[in-house]
Amino acid sequence: MARFDNRKRSEGWLPPSLMHRVLTVETWVKRLCRHAPIAQTVMELVKFDTQKMQNPEIDGIEYQQGQLAGYEVRQYLLEKWGRKCVYCDKEGVPLQIEHIHPKSKGGSNRVSNLAFSCKRCNLKKGTQLVDEFLKKDAKRLEKIKQQAKKPLKDAAAVNATRWTLFHTLKRILPTTTGTGAQTKYNRTLFQLEKQHWIDAACIGDIKAIKLLTLQPLLIKANGWGTRQMAGTNKYGFPIRHRTRQSLHFGFQTGDIVKAVVLSGKKVGQYVGRVLCRARGSFDIVTKTGTVGDINHRFCKPIHKKDGYSYAF
Repeated sequence: MARFDNRKRSEGWLPPSLMHRVLTVETWVKRLCRHAPIAQTVMELVKFDTQKMQNPEIDGIEYQQGQLAGYEVRQYLLEKWGRKCVYCDKEGVPLQIEHIHPKSKGGSNRVSNLAFSCKRCNLKKGTQLVDEFLKKDAKRLEKIKQQAKKPLKDAAAVNATRWTLFHTLKRILPTTTGTGAQTKYNRTLFQLEKQHWIDAACIGDIKAIKLLTLQPLLIKANGWGTRQMAGTNKYGFPIRHRTRQSLHFGFQTGDIVKAVVLSGKKVGQYVGRVLCRARGSFDIVTKTGTVGDINHRFCKPIHKKDGYSYAF
């Protein structure tokens, strides 16, 4: 038998970086089910049209080279540019789609050349090149150029994982699906603000909705640490070595702790993620910054390390 016959990927195989997204959602659905009476899950089964987002004028036979879906360019641009004017940061006003490189000077309709601006900025810029229009604001110019080149990797990741995620959720709980248009309709009907966590509550066929909080918990997968056994200098040569012991005075890096310091230069209360050292002097990463050299005696554990970080 030829070797390549043994190298076939199983049906539904996903790269580890994408499978990690699916497994993270699965982990948190199972955790929530242990602590709340959840009867079913509802998933927004969207399909992003990356070709249409790159070239809004694509039509007919051109679609034979890709997948046809229905995601409006305007909605994508609203997400990409934060629902505000890219030139003055004005929010809550009618926004117009604007060509960063003017169409009269060879600019295309590709999504990488489109942005949002208010009417005033759009008229003021006119057919000027963006470098000329923002020559006195180099920082904003650089920010716009970087954001314009932002790849569509998030849209591609959603396309690749949506069915795997659906079947994974279906094995845990009864799962129904909704469309992006349905979510927007529900959010508009109940006059709710545009936020990702609010969108999650508006998916599917719902009769009423009551938000019990205005402060969602932000959870980020950090992993359990690093396998690197030696720190290196800028040339790649080892300069320090890690010990095998990860637990110091009952704490390990990644624990969430509360430190109450009653004396010294750092009097106060600090809550955050702890960075442990063998000598017993820890750093605590709080929402306002890092507080260094806090003795372990002042620390009280709140949440043990579990591979995730939490914030509001």
